[in-house]
Amino acid sequence: MGLTITSTAFAQHGAIPEQYTCDGADTSPPLAWAGVPAYAKSLVLIVDDPDAPDPAAPQRTWVHWLLYNLPATSTGLAEGVTTLSAGTLEGSNDWKRTGYGGPCPPIGRHRYFHKLYALDVVLPNLNRPNKAALEQAMQGHILAQAELVGLYQRN
Repeated sequence: MGLTITSTAFAQHGAIPEQYTCDGADTSPPLAWAGVPAYAKSLVLIVDDPDAPDPAAPQRTWVHWLLYNLPATSTGLAEGVTTLSAGTLEGSNDWKRTGYGGPCPPIGRHRYFHKLYALDVVLPNLNRPNKAALEQAMQGHILAQAELVGLYQRN
């Protein structure tokens, strides 16, 4: 079995409930994963939106959440997680802060990619890296990856 990531809050390519967005409580959805390779040393979670600002004419990928050095033995994150496993570090999202920032699309229905990576190393402290710096540090160390895509459109 390969690496998988799922949520009890929404299905693959399903609608993300409002409570996990800027229109609701803006809390992180519950996430679960399985199939982490036995020789993995850490996990990375990147949540981003490639449809910003307008899915009809995307101009950039907006980063919502960056976590790295999640324990390879972990099996997910609870809804609205505030306390992370020992050793887990956070990157800086595109609001220039750490932590989860939920979907808040200005126009149209956007796709939100929850990407999980299993690495063969524990990364050094990258001091709140942005996505580009985190991805650069991961190069050559990815053993497996999985993604869960959720959709959201504001009313």
